[in-house]
Amino acid sequence: MESTQWNPGSLLQLSGYYWKTCTLHAGVKLGVFSFLGDKFLSAPELASIMDADPRALEVLLNALAGLNLLTKTGADFANTDAAKKFLCKDSPQYVGFMIMHHQQLVDSFNKIPEAVKSGKPVRGRASLQDEETRKNFLMGMFNNAMAIAPNVAKILDLKGRKLLLDLGGGPGTYAIHFCKENPELKGIVFDLPATEPFLRQTVERFGLTGRIGFAPGSYLENDIPQGFDAAWLSHILHGEGPEACQDIVTKTAQAANSGAVVWIHEFILDDTMDGPLFPTLFSINMLLGTEEGRAYSQGQLMDMMRNAGMKDIKRLDFKGPTDSGIIQGVVP
Repeated sequence: MESTQWNPGSLLQLSGYYWKTCTLHAGVKLGVFSFLGDKFLSAPELASIMDADPRALEVLLNALAGLNLLTKTGADFANTDAAKKFLCKDSPQYVGFMIMHHQQLVDSFNKIPEAVKSGKPVRGRASLQDEETRKNFLMGMFNNAMAIAPNVAKILDLKGRKLLLDLGGGPGTYAIHFCKENPELKGIVFDLPATEPFLRQTVERFGLTGRIGFAPGSYLENDIPQGFDAAWLSHILHGEGPEACQDIVTKTAQAANSGAVVWIHEFILDDTMDGPLFPTLFSINMLLGTEEGRAYSQGQLMDMMRNAGMKDIKRLDFKGPTDSGIIQGVVP
C-alpha cells in the first residue's frame, strides 16, 4: 500500500471534500443540468423554470461553475460538454441515478461511529426501500455497468454457451451486453420481484425482449433456476457475510450444467485486506447498510469457488475503474 505524506492542509482538504460532493448532488437532484440542456440562462431565468429562489440558485450555479461543471458568460450559465454528456437526463450516458444513490447514502456515512460501536447497520438496503430509492439504486447499477459491460463482454469467452444466468442482475445490463456480443446466447436474470419493471424497460430499450427473461426470487431464500451453462455473479457477494456468500456460490454450482463457467465480479481486496483504497471504503459502505456485508479478497473469493467444487479457478486480466476484478471457475 502506497504511503501518503499528510500535512494539516491536505488533511483539512480531505475533511472538507464533502462541500464539492454535496454541491454536485444538489445540482443533479434539482435538475440544474437537465433544465439548462443546450440553453444559456441567467439565474433568475433558470429559477423561474425550476421554481427556485433566484439568489440561492445563483449561489449554487456559481459553485457549479467553479467546479467546471457549468460555464458562465456575463450573467448567463450553460452546461459544459461533460455536464451535457453525463448529467443531463436525456443523454444515453447519464450517470445521475448513481449520483442520486450516493446522495441517499450521505446521511448514513455520518453514522460510521454508531455502526462501529454497535456492529449493526444504520440504514436499510436500497433494494428494499421506497420506489425512488430503489430506482436510483437499480438504475445507478445500470449507470455503473454501462461504463464497463461492453468491454467485459469482449473479455469473457461465451462462445458456444447457450444460456447465461445473471444472478442478482438488476436491470440486466451485463446480460444485455453479453447477448449483444454473442448472438446465439440467451439470458435469464434472477432477482427480487420488484426489479422486474426496470429489467423489462432496459431489455426492451436494447431490443432483446425475446432473448433475456426474468425469474423472480431471492438467491438467499429460493432455489436458483437450473439449466444454464454460464453464470455471472456481479456485485452481489459484498452484500452478504462469508457463510451466505459460500451458500450462494455453492447453490450456483449445483444448479449449473456440467462444464458451466462461473464468473464472480467484485471489488477485490488484496489478501492483506488494507487495499486498494476503493474496496476498503466500500466495506465501510457495506458496514453501514448490511448485517455482515463487506468487500472480499481474491483468496477468499477463490476459496468460495473451490469449496463449491469448481476447478480451473483463475483471476482474469481485467481491472475496473474502481478496482473491480473478475474471478473465473468451471463446474466439473
